[in-house]
Amino acid sequence: HVTSPHLIVVTIGATVPTGFEHTATEEVNEKIGVDARISKDRGRIYFPITTDKLSQVHLLRSVDNLFVVVKEYDSYQFKDSKEETLMELQQLASKLPWTNALEVWKLNCSLKKKKGNRKGGGGTKLKPNSETSDAVVADTEEQAPPEAVAAAEGRTNAENTPDTEACTQDSEESAAAAKLIKFRVTCSRAGDKHSFSSNEAARDFGGAVQEFFQWKADMTKFDIEVLLNIHNEEMVIGIALTEESLHRRNISHFGPTTLRSTLCYGMLRLCKPQASDIILDPMCGTGAIPLEGAIEFTDSFYIAGDNNDMAVNRTVNNICHIQKRRAGKSSASGLPIDTVRWDLCNLPIRTSSVDIIITDMPFGKRMGSKKRNWDLYPSCLREMARVCRPGSGKAVLLTQDKKCFAKAISRMGGLWRKLHTVWVNVGGLHAAVYLLKRTGLVFGQAPEDFCIFI
Repeated sequence: HVTSPHLIVVTIGATVPTGFEHTATEEVNEKIGVDARISKDRGRIYFPITTDKLSQVHLLRSVDNLFVVVKEYDSYQFKDSKEETLMELQQLASKLPWTNALEVWKLNCSLKKKKGNRKGGGGTKLKPNSETSDAVVADTEEQAPPEAVAAAEGRTNAENTPDTEACTQDSEESAAAAKLIKFRVTCSRAGDKHSFSSNEAARDFGGAVQEFFQWKADMTKFDIEVLLNIHNEEMVIGIALTEESLHRRNISHFGPTTLRSTLCYGMLRLCKPQASDIILDPMCGTGAIPLEGAIEFTDSFYIAGDNNDMAVNRTVNNICHIQKRRAGKSSASGLPIDTVRWDLCNLPIRTSSVDIIITDMPFGKRMGSKKRNWDLYPSCLREMARVCRPGSGKAVLLTQDKKCFAKAISRMGGLWRKLHTVWVNVGGLHAAVYLLKRTGLVFGQAPEDFCIFI
């Protein structure tokens, strides 16, 4: 909870997996009790909070990175010439309402201290399709010194300071303390009508921020990350609240194609797990999907399997890692999850015994090949149809090989019906998450069952 006597209302921005913005707004409404709006720039949402809710914001499962908004411009009129635009950005730094955002950043630092120093990662990750630039780049595990925060606040309120000897001395001390603050500016820019690059915007805006606050730009360690997000005419200035993207929360043993936990959460919400559901991931890789499910949707039971020994070992190690972490926090360490090595086209599971199948299918890029997918997709979709409950069973399947997937579904003889498609960005690849319903057809009676492999 906030230590100051008054609560501040601020706008929080969050980056979310592209395509799952509505999922994130639903979660914000459920857990924080406020309405979030989706940015025109895909992959971002915004919502208001009072500062006593800040710790709850960090518990959201669908957001990658969090930041507090300093100022939003829905329709910023960028000048035609590069020089004029960059000069305007420089002048903007001293006019922005920094005070509340810095107060939230200060509170965020104290929350992280309470939580214990997490191992830091590399700042706020930005979407792969936007042009990004850092004026100064680093990763940090250090917390900002309290006197530095005071200096930042003192600087924003400098205009209102009475000109007395005591205050002059205070401001001199504040100026000295401000040198302890290290910062970076990260600019993310998308749109083809700008006369400037993200690098130029970050450099010039960052220089003006440095001059205004007397902060120190640092290439290796920073306390504050100022964000400059520009999407066509929309411009948002913010201060980052996450050092390391929240999507890395569950995985300690990464594989070649580990899915972000936030994307796993979006996929799980799509199929609405119910109490006592049996949920199967037949190509679990590092176990990212069933692990997210076992932590967040605890009333279901998860079976994670793969035909690759290394993948199964990674999953087991990731489960052990989470269980040790939970035991250390003196919470129930057991997870409703089990791991099996199997042939995914011949699963050791009874017919019609699984409620939900959820998996990341091979894209044919880093794993497998497009050619192999033409054999693999029909045989595994057929085996999934066998083990899934007719009439009520569901499947949520992620793939980038959309043509192959569509053809395989068309050869299933009506065992699967496509309900919904979410278009997502996975590591820069345009992929799709398909929500399928298992129809009431009895497995083994569709005519295609007899000719599917011919």
